[in-house]
This record gives sequence, C-alpha cells and structure tokens, in this order.
Amino acid sequence: MNYKDSAEKILLNLGGKNNVQSFTNCMTRLRVELKDSSLVNVKEIKDIKGVLGVVEGEQAQIIVGPGHAQRLREAFGQISGISDNSEFNGENINFESIADETKEKVKSKQKSPLQRGLKHVGNIFIPLIPGFVGTGLILAIANVWKIIDPSIVGNSWYSLFAAAGMLLLASLNVLVGHNASKEFGGTPVLGAIAGGLIMAPALAGLPEQPLTLFNGFIKLSPNLGGVIGVIFAAFMFSYIEKKLRKIIPASLDLFFIPFLTILIGGIITIIIIMPIAALIMKFITWLLVDIMLNSWGAIGGYILAASFLPLVMLGIHQGLTPIHIQLIQTQGYTVLLPILAMAGGGQVGAALAILVKTKNKKLKETIKSALPIGFLGIGEPLIYGVSLPLFYPFITACLGAGFGGMVLAAVNNVGALAFGPSGILLVTLIANGKWMWYLIALLTSYLGGFILTYLFGYNEKMLERLD
Repeated sequence: MNYKDSAEKILLNLGGKNNVQSFTNCMTRLRVELKDSSLVNVKEIKDIKGVLGVVEGEQAQIIVGPGHAQRLREAFGQISGISDNSEFNGENINFESIADETKEKVKSKQKSPLQRGLKHVGNIFIPLIPGFVGTGLILAIANVWKIIDPSIVGNSWYSLFAAAGMLLLASLNVLVGHNASKEFGGTPVLGAIAGGLIMAPALAGLPEQPLTLFNGFIKLSPNLGGVIGVIFAAFMFSYIEKKLRKIIPASLDLFFIPFLTILIGGIITIIIIMPIAALIMKFITWLLVDIMLNSWGAIGGYILAASFLPLVMLGIHQGLTPIHIQLIQTQGYTVLLPILAMAGGGQVGAALAILVKTKNKKLKETIKSALPIGFLGIGEPLIYGVSLPLFYPFITACLGAGFGGMVLAAVNNVGALAFGPSGILLVTLIANGKWMWYLIALLTSYLGGFILTYLFGYNEKMLERLD
C-alpha cells in the first residue's frame, strides 16, 4: 500500500484539508472528524487500493486493517499538514468490504446521549490500547515463564520483567485522566492530577482513623470509583477550568486557574464523584458478574458471548473497558474478558465453514488472508469482509460463540490478568491456572460457529449480497 498516495486521495475525497477538524487511528482504521460529512465521496474512497471500507458519519472511518492504520495516519498528517491526536498501532487484505453499507446505516443512527458518551469513552481508551497489548504480552510471557518454572518467582530479574507488565495498570488512572481532560477540552496535566488524586494512598487514612464521609456512611479508599470516577473527575476539572478562564484575567491565568481547578475539582471529586462512581461500578459489576454469571450461570455466559459483536456494531462495547479494568484492579482479573473473547471465536468458526463450502475464489482469498489475525483476536476483517455482508453467517457466528461463553460461565472464575490480547494469545493471561478451560471454551466457540454456519448460515446464493 502506497500510504502517501492513499492519504492524498483520501484527503481529497473527504472534502479537502479545510473539512478536517482532527484525526486519529485505532487498530484497523483511520478516524477523521469532519466539519461537513456531506462533502465525503465514499465511493471514491472505497476504490482506493488497500481501503477495506468506509464508515460514514460525523467521524469518517477508513478501514485499512491492523498495521496499516498507523502508517496511513502518519502519511495523512504529512499530506494534510494537520497534527493528529493519537498514538496507535494496529494488516492487509485485498477485499472491498461491502459490509460497510450496512454498518454505515447503523452508525448514522447513533446520535443518542448514551452513544455520544460512549464515543468519548472510546476516544479516551483507544490511544491506550497499544500499551494494553504491549504490557499484556509481557505479562503473558511472565505468566508462562512462571508456569514452566515456578521457582523463578523469587528471581529479581523475573520480578522486574513481571513489574514491566504491570506498569500501565499501575499508572492507568493518570493516563486516563490525561486523555479524558484532553477529550473534554481541558488541560491534560490537570486531568492527570485528577486521576492521581483518586488513587492517592492518603485516602486510606490511618488504621485507627480511616477517612469517611457522611458520618461514616461512606469509607474513602484509594481508587474508590476506579476509572469511571477518573473520567467524571477529569470532566469536572475541565468544566471548572473553562468556567474560570471566562472570569479570571489573562494576567492571573497561569497562577489561579490551575490552583483553583485542582482545589475545587479535588473537593468535588472526593466528596461527590468518588462515592457516586463507586456506586455505579458496583451496580454494573453486580449486573454483569453477580446476576449474569453467578446467578444465571451458563445461560448468562451464553448471552454475554453471543451479544458482544452486536454491541460492537452499536458502539456500546467501549463502555465495558472501564469494567474490565476495575475488575482487574479490585479482584486481580476480569472474568468478563474471556467470555466476550468467545465472540471472535464464533467468527473464526463461521469463516472456516464458509471457506469449506464456498467455491468463490475471491471470498476464499479474503477468508484465508483474514483468518490468521482472526485467530489472534482481531476480527474486523472477518466481520466486515465476510460474515456481516452475507448477514446470516454473522448471526450463526454470534450464536456459535455463545457456547464458548457457556463453558466459561459453567466453570466459573476463568479470568484474564490483563486487558489486551485476545483470541489464542489470551490463553497466556488466564489466571488461577485455568488456561485449559479457556482453550476448551475457545475451541467450543470455533466449533459452534462452524457447525451452525455450515448447516444453516451459508449458501452460494448469498453471494448476491456482495454484488
């Protein structure tokens, strides 16, 4: 892929430099915030070599696959002369994704306050994903190392290596606060301070005199409210800062605005935001873990695994990221991530079934090129290039994935130590020595997606949908 040439063509068909507000990238796509989305020539962009599809809206998303997204972002910045607002990395398949038309219709309707709020959540966490992947893989190596040689735990070099895998998690509140403040239009360093405040050890008080609110009704503690609280706090800091900037003279700006923002925002954060965020986190955890998994068991696991990809399509899945992180911070692992990872397994199984049944060479090539990264947990090329355009395979893939979720929910407490790699790679991050159960569940989701798609989800007549 010629990134410079592609960037030039993309910029032209987005309405030119003057129509671009900002841009960034995620693992598989270039994301461009536009001033006027009506100026976008979607057809021309889709015809650019290496472009897998386009998702329309206020934010134009040009799907190019993992590995290509960051390089295209860099070239786009050079061509446009506009500074980007992200860091990321994220592959290459030669297929024109017809699924985008379906996804465009879905995305165009996502205008609710909830969806806009979740978009903010996505913008906060997307720049952190390379860190999650990198530290997750380091932690995975450390975990495998410990399984092979348990005596290594006492080795100083092993301890240093394992600590490197925990660096992102240890500093997560600060990074989330920084990104959140940037997202809400405040000064990033003040958001970082908001995140640091929530994790301050001093909030534990003294053993004989813990810090409490409302006559002991609420007991303060470091990280009360977790990353949800950090996002709320960063929003509050940004709001206060912008209000102060309207009333404080420019000559006093540097001294008084940071001071008052931290002082006022800190008080509000400790007294109001942290307790409320803690209640929100408890409710969500109760609903997803205590009710869906602990009470409903295998049925709840099936529902969670089978419904995850539709949540991705609706843009709601980003709202689960703080939940994973909170579970890791409080329990040491997240039981939700392995279950939701089954969704990718169902897609792989469905793709394998289509590969066996279809005689269409182009479709076969698409599946063969997308399967390797599909096994590693990157499912977008399979979803938008194969199952969703054909529609029925997408349904059978989701239903097949549910069986893997059933296995994990039935076993219980199969959790991931970190948020990052998915697919087969996640097996190295499974806590409590239950990696074999994760592997069995993943194979079950492969098999479920394969059988349902082979029997009910695909026939050659469906190829007409790709025309």
